[in-house]
Amino acid sequence: MSGGEVAGILVAVFWAILVSFLALVLVRLAQALRAATKLVTDVCEQAVPLLADASATVRSANTQLARVDSITADVQEVTANASALSSTVSSAFGGPLVKVAAFGYGVRRAIGRKTDPVASPGTVFVGRAVDQKLPSARRGGRRTRGKG
Repeated sequence: MSGGEVAGILVAVFWAILVSFLALVLVRLAQALRAATKLVTDVCEQAVPLLADASATVRSANTQLARVDSITADVQEVTANASALSSTVSSAFGGPLVKVAAFGYGVRRAIGRKTDPVASPGTVFVGRAVDQKLPSARRGGRRTRGKG
């Protein structure tokens, strides 16, 4: 064998090893592509029902929100009606009740004057009788502050 023949055999062996290595890489790549294809198929099969369920849930939530919106509008209307009723009752009964209370106060005051001999025309009753004479008037007309 000559040097050219040995070099040719070495190149042929090298090419055989390279082709074998490339074939092994291609086989593994084909397996990875098959696995990826199967994974994508499984995800698509499971995603479609999940999307359908999510769509149904969103529709149900939208229906519930529409109901809550209706309830909120009704509560707002009831609140407005209660406010109007409160102002109507206040205006209808507020004035007459104040007048009745004032009349009752006047009657109590008039009855109190008849039964209390100390009461004079300037006396005001707020839970107790008030003496018209000031403590300073007892001391000869001299008024002092802060002492009784």
